[in-house]
Amino acid sequence: MPASRQPDPRANALIASYEGAGYARVEPAILQPAEPFLDLSGEDIRRRMLILTDAASNELCLRPDLTIPVARDYLASAAAGHPGKYCYLGPVFRDHGTGSAELLQAGIESFGRADKVAADAETVALALEATARFGLATPDIRMGDVGLFAALLGSLQLAPAWQRRLIKDFNRKTTLAHDLERLALGPGTRPEYDGVLAALANSDPAAAHAFVTDLLSIAGISTVGGRSVGEIADRFLEQSALGAATLPRETRTLIERFLSVTGDPPGAAKALRALAHDAGLALDPALDAFEDRSVLLAKRGLDLSAITFATAFGRGFDYYTGMVFELHDRAGRSDGQLVAGGRYDGLLARLGDVSVPAVGFAVWIERLVAIGGER
Repeated sequence: MPASRQPDPRANALIASYEGAGYARVEPAILQPAEPFLDLSGEDIRRRMLILTDAASNELCLRPDLTIPVARDYLASAAAGHPGKYCYLGPVFRDHGTGSAELLQAGIESFGRADKVAADAETVALALEATARFGLATPDIRMGDVGLFAALLGSLQLAPAWQRRLIKDFNRKTTLAHDLERLALGPGTRPEYDGVLAALANSDPAAAHAFVTDLLSIAGISTVGGRSVGEIADRFLEQSALGAATLPRETRTLIERFLSVTGDPPGAAKALRALAHDAGLALDPALDAFEDRSVLLAKRGLDLSAITFATAFGRGFDYYTGMVFELHDRAGRSDGQLVAGGRYDGLLARLGDVSVPAVGFAVWIERLVAIGGER
């Protein structure tokens, strides 16, 4: 790394502290296959990726984050399927339109810990250590829980296609609002090709997939945004399943009431238990885990009143499944988050054949240096 790009000494000290806490330092390859990021990251990452094609026409990218590269290396190692704790410090690449596309990122990833609540609490504590090392002892802590939203949708017994869609939309508030409206409207107020989608929804899945794939091939479409014809067909057929369902107005109101809950964790838990009781929802397991995590955070010395929890808070990544959080500068000296992460239990199963719990976060070193001053 050129001298001008050497990390701030505090970044190296931070990684050394993570190593001291049992996290092995790793350095994944900078050049990565583009497909996992296109399929599993959020829209913001996808549109900022730096993509290139090799001699065999494979799409590659300069890694836009380090979670997926660390996960891929873990899956390819002898440790796959067993608990593993990793930390890193290195460049990531995102095109923001202005300035350098190369950014320095530190972070940790923890795979395979069965004690999820304790792992979550440890993750938040280590994230706070990052801001403290740069002179920010009391950052603005924003937190949410994708698992609570998933538990709500499961209790409402929505069609599986709509559960998947709304979970995916959770991080895109305008899209989520649009889809809730679309669900509530029902057939007849949807696109003019709704009849075609309805016919596909009621047909044999394999035959429908073959039909759509043939149409795309006839049209000369081979890939779009890194997705194959088969993947495009899968997404089109999912639209047909979405179009076959209607959301009762009272159910939409209940979802919106859930998404309006905000406050510190104890206050939010109380409001959510009242909502679950009033609506007869089976949210106890998810709420128990939420409250247990809050207890462990308090035991680590974190003032729970300093946390702003919101049921509608998401992070813009498709793979999160549980707790999500961001640390910001209360004085507003940075345009983005300083540290951010959460739980993503489903990611490794989607990347490979191993299904293990996972949680982690990324630290934006340049942002912390900018507000913490040079040293």
